[in-house]
Amino acid sequence: MFQGSIVALITPFRQGKLDEEALLRLVEWHIEQGTHGIVPVGTTGESPTLTHDEHCRVVELVVKQVAGRIPVIAGAGSNNPVEAIEYTLHAERVGADATLHVAGYYNRPNQEGLYHHFKAVHDATAKPIIVYNIPPRAIVDVQPATLARLAELPRIAGVKDATGDLARPWTERQLIKKPFAWLSGEDATAVAYNIGGGQGCISVTANVAPKQVAEVQNLTLAGKWQEARELQDRLIPLHQAMFAEPSPAGAKYAASLLGFCSEECRLPVMPLSEATRERIRSAMQQLNLL
Repeated sequence: MFQGSIVALITPFRQGKLDEEALLRLVEWHIEQGTHGIVPVGTTGESPTLTHDEHCRVVELVVKQVAGRIPVIAGAGSNNPVEAIEYTLHAERVGADATLHVAGYYNRPNQEGLYHHFKAVHDATAKPIIVYNIPPRAIVDVQPATLARLAELPRIAGVKDATGDLARPWTERQLIKKPFAWLSGEDATAVAYNIGGGQGCISVTANVAPKQVAEVQNLTLAGKWQEARELQDRLIPLHQAMFAEPSPAGAKYAASLLGFCSEECRLPVMPLSEATRERIRSAMQQLNLL
């Protein structure tokens, strides 16, 4: 169910407020461009700096606009399991297909604590859960043995892997024998990740080049590795430019160039330097996006 190019959707703002019209335009564009799924209110959606009401509103709007055409995996993660469950139940009520849950940042739990955090969320919902493993941000790492233990729970349906460790899907597939979604959380290594058994990528660059990022995934899923590599080669400068400064400033600036929304981010994410703006413009021009 969860595969291909799944956009880590930006949350557009206008003068400090949620820009609902821009959000709906973005969702419709992604469906038209062939994006395979949407993650609202993840890291790229600035979930740490949304209010509770904004978080819930974004999920509601995205689910309603998508109207069942592609899967919606709602960001619902928190280092506070009470809040994580609250966001999960809201996403379930409004019709999201699944929720995405980051490992417990700041609290720095051990592997047993991580297991019980995810299990508590799992036990509270009837919908699938994607485990988000991102040690550079969360400090803690969901180890393969812990992920395999979690996968024994019926609604733990996959992992978003932002470890950068391309051996992970190989290792985890030795331990997890049920149908399971291995999703890369890093655009630049998405093709290599799929070679190891991945089936998709929760993508930042898809905010800017959804058709091309989706085609990379389509090619890998069809086993057309050479063609996927060649298209990925062309996308690499844009992947790199997206993260030249703290995200999602790059994705939002690029979306502003396409006319979808303002480049406005919430503090502490700052406006881009002129050098990075030029780098993003150049990468987009090379791909005929501008």
